[in-house]
This record gives sequence, structure tokens and C-alpha cells, in this order.
Amino acid sequence: MTADDYIKNYRIDDPDRFNLSDMPTRPDVFERGKDAREASAANASVIGELSHKLYGEADRSVLIVLQGMDTSGKDGTTSAIFQRTPPLNVKVAAFKAPNKEELSHDYLWRIHNVCPGKGQITVFNRSHYEDVLVVKVREFVPLDKVEQRYEQINNFEKHLTENGTTILKFMLNISHEVQGERLRERLIESHKLWKFNPGDLEDRELWPEFMDAYETMVRRTSTPWAPWHVIPSDSRSRRGAIISSIVRKTLEDMNPEYPDPGFKLEDFKI
Repeated sequence: MTADDYIKNYRIDDPDRFNLSDMPTRPDVFERGKDAREASAANASVIGELSHKLYGEADRSVLIVLQGMDTSGKDGTTSAIFQRTPPLNVKVAAFKAPNKEELSHDYLWRIHNVCPGKGQITVFNRSHYEDVLVVKVREFVPLDKVEQRYEQINNFEKHLTENGTTILKFMLNISHEVQGERLRERLIESHKLWKFNPGDLEDRELWPEFMDAYETMVRRTSTPWAPWHVIPSDSRSRRGAIISSIVRKTLEDMNPEYPDPGFKLEDFKI
């Protein structure tokens, strides 16, 4: 399958007809995980070159939003996409519970503060969508406030795109069964133990409520300027191959070029 096929299958262009239960959690692509990893590596090499050109061009930016339940693979996806990209060219913003200063501002203040500047690519590991997901499910704010936020987020993202930022939004769609397996891994494998958070089990008990919140999120905020892609994420390698293909295609379509500063070798004594 090509990047165009992935976009056709997983981008939500008609959110009014979207049902999360219709979306697969495991894609029927790549016979072997090894093939998927090789595809990710090939994509990552091109992404690395194009991201450097974007940085040199310093005129546009890219924002990648990764949103999903715990263990859906936000860190692994970032590694797959940017395994060949110099650290200078990409930044990651990870959003946890807001601190005291952030709570003294509106909920989008801390988000806008770390959006990519010209020439930059920024990955949101979780995002402003926490404010219509966990905040909604756990009833941290009244429901009428949550309702306001869908339109506010759409307007915020439209503002970003109108000012030169291309937005790619990926919901990492993982099954309840596979999430359970990955949570168990965190308690068994010593190098993953630090990731385990008992609070994740509390969210797991609210799985139906979270799935309803995710479905509403996609329906209300998949827009022409910032559509959602709902990516099957039960397979780590295939998830990485699909998303890296879409990121690569997006950068290729943007076609960044190094600027010509007008310097000539003959003008300088070296």
C-alpha cells in the first residue's frame, strides 16, 4: 500500500459518519513486522532530509499530534518517524497534568506556547485534546465547558494553519486486549517498569467512556484544515510504517527547499 492508500483508509474526511467501532486496531498490511520496520527506516531517511530543508527554508512549520490511550505507542511512533532526523530539526512536547502557572491561564495557553516556529517540526505527545478526553471522562470541568472547547480547538488549529503550520493529527487506535498485554509488559520487563502508573488502570476501567469521548473528539474536530487520521496501533511496527509514510508524503508535497543566500565562492578568499 502507498501513502495515498493509508490516507484514504485512515483519514477522517466525513466526520459526521465516523464510528470508532468501524476502525480497525490491527491493519492488514505487511506480511512481516520486519518489512514494516524496513519501510519505516526508508521513510525516516527521507523525512530526515526534508526536515533539514524545512529548517533551512525557515518559512513554514509542521505540528504532529499523537493522541491515544496509555500504551498506544506515542513514544515509539516518534522514534519510528524521526530515527534519521537530526535533533535540531524536531522537538517533542509532552503534556502532563497542568501545573499551577498553567492553570492560571486558559487551557490553550500552554499549548500555543510550544507550537512550532518557522522551520520547525514539533510532536505533541498527548495534546490539547486531553481537555476534551480525560477532563471530560473524569468530569474535571462542567460538560458545558467541554462542549465549548471543540469549536475553540478548531478555531485555534485554523489560526495555526493560516499562519503557515501544517497539522497532522493521529489517533493511535489500540484494542482493549492489546492494551492489557502492554500494561502487563510494564510490570514484567525491567526496562519498562518505570513507565507503569497505577492511574493507567483507573483509566482502563473507564474504557467505554474514553472510547465514546474519542469518537466525539474525532467527529467534532476532524476539519478540512486539520483532519484526524485514526491509525491501527495493535502492531507497533505497522503503526510506525503507516504514520511515517503519511508524514513523508506530507513533507514531499510541501517540497521545502534550501534558500539561496546569494553567496558565491569567488566572492571570498578561503
